[in-house]
Amino acid sequence: EHELRGKVVWVTGASSGIGEELTYQLAKLGALLAISARREDELQRVKKKCLQISSLTENDILVLRLDLTDRSSHEAATNSVLKHFGKIDVLVNNGGRSQRSLFVDTNLDVYNAIIELNYLGTISLTKYVLNHMIQRKKGKIVTVSSVMGIMGAPLATGYCASKHALQGFFNSLRTELTDYPEISIIQICPGPVQSQIIQNVFTENLAKSLENSGDQSHKMPTDRCARLTLVSVANDVKEAWISDHPYLAVCYLWQYAPTWAWWLMNRMGKRRIQNFKSGIDADASYSRKKK
Repeated sequence: EHELRGKVVWVTGASSGIGEELTYQLAKLGALLAISARREDELQRVKKKCLQISSLTENDILVLRLDLTDRSSHEAATNSVLKHFGKIDVLVNNGGRSQRSLFVDTNLDVYNAIIELNYLGTISLTKYVLNHMIQRKKGKIVTVSSVMGIMGAPLATGYCASKHALQGFFNSLRTELTDYPEISIIQICPGPVQSQIIQNVFTENLAKSLENSGDQSHKMPTDRCARLTLVSVANDVKEAWISDHPYLAVCYLWQYAPTWAWWLMNRMGKRRIQNFKSGIDADASYSRKKK
């Protein structure tokens, strides 16, 4: 609470899901907020609720429409936040989309779109904000990656690739900033969470949306994921895995016993694909018994 109160925090993807919940919790903590997404009307809704649940004033929350794929706009967007608040203490790279499709069925332009949004859009915005933080010699760059950034899973080949790219990029960037010990590079790796990310996933072609998102109730509540994220940010945790079991256990297996992890993922992967083809959520609990 004391670490984040009064800090200027810029959250992308703030109109729904984890980004929206992060915004509410940051508002309650007393952080000054810049909130961005493509849908300005949804951002205004989020701002209105923030004002209702916190002591923030109208001027304490900047609504800034942002398209991560429009990289030519990122410098101007950064300057807008700096003009309004005078500084950026924390950037939360939360914007992005997931995927639900098999590689053999998926057009290559879907992979291009995933990389443009999840990876290139994120590092583009980071570049402009980091320049400001280097001048101040302090700040936090927080990126919402995924457990898919440290393992592989079917139906998400492009999404996994984009998150692996982010993991590699920010792990490398951290080593370039050793002369700036007060600039933190923090990677958050959530597992399945009750957010709206499933409703907005990429499918086998860009024009198609997911027909049935399935029941999401078995996943971690969004507010808990957001709370653990902010705890990680406040304590400068370099990488945080935020998930319930059995997904968290698989992360540890993937890290420490990869041969066993590959064997297990082959078995779990079949179930995941079966779930998806049956019209239920691909991440439905693997521990549930068949009816």
